[in-house]
Amino acid sequence: MGIDRCEMSLLVWVIKSARIGDFCYLVVVMDWYSRCVLSWRVSNSLHDEFCVSALEEALRKYGQPEIFNTDQGSQYTGSDFINVLKGHHIQISMDGKGRWADNIIVERFFRTVKYDDIFIREYKTIPDVREGLHRYMPFYNKRPSP
Repeated sequence: MGIDRCEMSLLVWVIKSARIGDFCYLVVVMDWYSRCVLSWRVSNSLHDEFCVSALEEALRKYGQPEIFNTDQGSQYTGSDFINVLKGHHIQISMDGKGRWADNIIVERFFRTVKYDDIFIREYKTIPDVREGLHRYMPFYNKRPSP
């Protein structure tokens, strides 16, 4: 599935980070409509720099959405992250506290990547995770939409 600007695609993006395996975190920026991963990063901690980096890459590659959805994690409520969104005049939407269902599409992605790749491959290092995800993400983005 390619990413093309159409009436619905690229209007709403969502970002989420989650622990994958025992030693690292993955952050992804997804298009809500197409469910494609626009950018991603892996880190050994949940710091805002790796989230800002993923956001900036998605903006460079795909332009800007009208709405950007996040949870209330400190990496998304900090001034560095918020200022990037405000600088591009993007409307900010934040999930309610404990409202995991608000971004179920990205939650489902994390389940899929863990069961289709992370748990099977049993990566031992962050470089191994990055290399594996470089192979996996194109596969994920080309799958049929549900």
